[in-house]
Amino acid sequence: MQYTRRDWRNRNQIKTPQGVQWMTVPVQVKGKYHQKIRDTEIDGSDWASAHWKALAQNYRRAPHFDDIAAWIEPLYLTGSYTNIAQLNRLFIEAVCNYLGIKTVISNSWDYTLLDGKTERLADLCAQAGGTEYISGPAAKDYVEESVFTERGIKLTWFDYSGYTEYPQLWGEFTHGVTILDLLFNCGKDAHRYMRYVGS
Repeated sequence: MQYTRRDWRNRNQIKTPQGVQWMTVPVQVKGKYHQKIRDTEIDGSDWASAHWKALAQNYRRAPHFDDIAAWIEPLYLTGSYTNIAQLNRLFIEAVCNYLGIKTVISNSWDYTLLDGKTERLADLCAQAGGTEYISGPAAKDYVEESVFTERGIKLTWFDYSGYTEYPQLWGEFTHGVTILDLLFNCGKDAHRYMRYVGS
């Protein structure tokens, strides 16, 4: 899939006493941004220690900091990453492992990719044996529901509103921050504040 700028693929937000702060992994973007996510290389390694320092400074007082730090700190300080796809997959798998999420994670490049945005998505679902595709609401501008219907795949639009607030550091509750905020604050109880969508 194509890499897009100013998106969540290489950045996320944390909560600090001064408000929300972006943490960005620098990447090398070539040409007019037509490169694939899997081909998007990380630019340098200084970001990793800076990110961990920011997390430690802002979440050290969180009730489950030590528990989460035991497995997340080594990912920052001893990992060696060349591209953003590799980095994201490793962190996603680590979070899933901690939460006991058993969902099979695969790469789009392991499948035959059709032309056409909607056709490609629907066909990926079919190849993976999926019966439902869950999409963010921003895709409503280009996803054609009929393409999924023709293949017998249910299309569900994810609603990001209405999440239950959880105990959080630094003032009023803030939505839209990294899952690490939830984990540092709630530990293994994080599942109580997560929503599961689908059949």
